[in-house]
Amino acid sequence: MIIRPPRLRQGERVGIIAPAGPVEPFEIEPAISLLESLGFRVCLGSHVYERKTYLAGDDETRLADLHEMLRNDEVKAILCARGGYGTHRLLEKVDYSLAKKRPKIIVGYSDITALLVALYRKTGLVTFHGPMAKELGKNENKNLESFLQLITSGSKIAFSLSHGKVIRPGRGRGVLLGGNLSLLCHLIGTPFMPSPRGKILFLEEKGEPLYRIDRMLTYLKLAGFLGQCTGVVFGEFSECGDTSSIIEVFREKTRELSVPVMTGLKVGHGLENVAVPVGVRAILDTETMSLTLTEPSVSDSCISGLQ
Repeated sequence: MIIRPPRLRQGERVGIIAPAGPVEPFEIEPAISLLESLGFRVCLGSHVYERKTYLAGDDETRLADLHEMLRNDEVKAILCARGGYGTHRLLEKVDYSLAKKRPKIIVGYSDITALLVALYRKTGLVTFHGPMAKELGKNENKNLESFLQLITSGSKIAFSLSHGKVIRPGRGRGVLLGGNLSLLCHLIGTPFMPSPRGKILFLEEKGEPLYRIDRMLTYLKLAGFLGQCTGVVFGEFSECGDTSSIIEVFREKTRELSVPVMTGLKVGHGLENVAVPVGVRAILDTETMSLTLTEPSVSDSCISGLQ
């Protein structure tokens, strides 16, 4: 079953939590002002500014903020403050029934990949790989604009891959699944990773040397993950070395696949980070150089349907 969260309307409340690394007030205050200037009301998790070494407080308080936002009927969307590390630590204790009973728009990327994918796996809730509060105004607000278009209009959006490279030609249909490469690798073999069967996989990464990218993609291949996908599209691999060498690794690790494989999706740690839904049907087409949603990501009410 798939659950599309209700679309966000102007004037509704947006919550901000920090389920991973610590954040300072000055880092997210611009996002609060920006959202309020657009007509949204903003509320912060009770523990959003806490710090415990490399975490935004201990597991219990970070989890409490997530549950607080899920329980609050006035909150219609939940933004994560930043990535870092720590989301994996929460997965076993998340009350997934809350997300299922009170579906909301939940967005983040990088370390937040773990939460997005786990929520989709456990509840069928469509989640959103997209900008976090710390970077909401990045790219002259264009990242925010793409996110708002996705979650307020319910439109079927097409993502241009015109600046990418075709690694394997073709046209594939499937359900979007993806996020940070290393985070996804660490979910395989756990009860929080959805089946790759029938999925279009999108991947991004930052700061990993070439041999580690090779190792992680090799793991996806050996685990039988890549072989079950209906398409693969690579996003930004920021600060990972020479682009041509990275693409050659992509080419080598997907050589045996019989599905379309491309680069060029503007997601990840680069300047441009468009919002992409997890759990929505799409078409990856190397001829038109596009990734196109074939159904809405949000609804005017909670709509469930077979996937």
